[in-house]
Amino acid sequence: MASSSSSFFVRCFPLLFFFFFSHVQAVKSPIHPRDVLPLLPRQVSWPILNSLNSAIDLLPAFVGSVSSQNHIVSWKGACFYENTAWMEFHNKSGSEFGGGTLHIKVSKAHSWTCLDLYLFATPYRVTWDYYFLSREHTLEIDKWEDRAEYEYVSCLWMLGTLEALWEVFPLFTNTGWGESANLGFLKKHMGASFESRPQPWYTNISVDDIHSGDFLVISKIRGRWGGFETLEKWVTGSYAGHSAVFLKDSEGKLWIGESGHENEKGEDIIAVIPWDEWWDLELNKDDSNPHIAVLPLHPHVRAKFNETAAWEYALSMAGKPYGYHNMLFSWIDTIDGNYPPPLDAHLVASAMTVWSKMQPEYAANLWNEALNKRLGTKGLNLSDILVEIEKLGSSFDQLLTVPEQDDWIYSDGKSTSCIAFVLEMYKEAGLFDPIADSIQVTEFTIKDAYTLRFFENNSSRLPNWCNDADNVKLPYCQILGKYRMELPGFNSMDPYPHMNERCPSKPPKYSRPPNC
Repeated sequence: MASSSSSFFVRCFPLLFFFFFSHVQAVKSPIHPRDVLPLLPRQVSWPILNSLNSAIDLLPAFVGSVSSQNHIVSWKGACFYENTAWMEFHNKSGSEFGGGTLHIKVSKAHSWTCLDLYLFATPYRVTWDYYFLSREHTLEIDKWEDRAEYEYVSCLWMLGTLEALWEVFPLFTNTGWGESANLGFLKKHMGASFESRPQPWYTNISVDDIHSGDFLVISKIRGRWGGFETLEKWVTGSYAGHSAVFLKDSEGKLWIGESGHENEKGEDIIAVIPWDEWWDLELNKDDSNPHIAVLPLHPHVRAKFNETAAWEYALSMAGKPYGYHNMLFSWIDTIDGNYPPPLDAHLVASAMTVWSKMQPEYAANLWNEALNKRLGTKGLNLSDILVEIEKLGSSFDQLLTVPEQDDWIYSDGKSTSCIAFVLEMYKEAGLFDPIADSIQVTEFTIKDAYTLRFFENNSSRLPNWCNDADNVKLPYCQILGKYRMELPGFNSMDPYPHMNERCPSKPPKYSRPPNC
């Protein structure tokens, strides 16, 4: 078969190889200690893994694409420093669309014990290989499954690494070491300080001082949710990873509205639960070491807050699933201005492709429906979506930037993440009037929420119990946590039409132009 406009993506990562060695002073070792991790006992390999510069070192990086028969891509790998790749199209199988041979030539390894592991994925298949010897290697594809695969070929590493992250990745371990890993990551890559607070590290609030609409921001720093929130904070610039809102009924009873509450079945749902029950859960049963702050509404904003409309909205959403459909998309507003290196749209597409093959049901929930909404299609899986984008002459990175719409209805109803649920309540309660029709709160991150100029700005009006045990008086009320919560940019931005739909956000400063 003749040449084609096919393309493929390449990712590489050093699969570390076991080798016994002894330390010799003043002699340069031919290997690096990290090369021996996989076969070492876990109690030895974990501390070495923790000595990597950061979790970012585990991420792949886009190095190029092959767009024609004669196009050669070159890159520096983690093990082999000189690498080239090219695609040879043929029809050895005599099939309708033919097949191809991917040639990868590797040389100049930094260590004679290292190797590079690659995972190759098209929208229709996933396979992998590893390279230990300096020579030309080939990957044979006997026949393309469909014309669409023939026109869209991709290649990346990941297999094994992603599956092992849950077991070895320190950010996700529910241990003191895991907590330290999360704090260290956020200090290094976001500039967070985590200053210790004097004990006691909790405050019993007075219900009389809390009003409907007062905002809660939550930061978890250990275990599964701690690890997820750390990565979420890194990519969005938010110094909190979860949120909720207060509601008070006609009898003065205090409630919490929350998207992401775990029910008795282990499902994450939207719930309205009594404050006492929620507080007991966070204080005594949440092993993620939550840090919580209350952000009271400004009196002028509170006067606008339609409590009846807020309750109606909250009760209409109660019991519905957490908003996984749009969880990812509030972060990505631009083609290249939201990805902390080495992340990029190529990696996002590649990771989605692999995950769609491994966990198709989760993939459909996390992004397939949302991508169909953006594309104006229905029922396409990720493979079909990628092909449809190519047909339209567009690109996946452009598709990711299409703003989420608050009125989109998914297969399980309206989709609201933790922060979208709170801000949609604010929207229903009138806080975004008169520009509510031009605000899509599903495009807001938690940082975008706490930087809104909605909150109390006069410390003399904060409740007496607010930060009463702390020698540093924050402009909001931290009620739980060993470390002082930081909220850079707090209470600093007035709403404006199409807010947060086209904003860049790259660490460590996460700077953005006005009115983006």
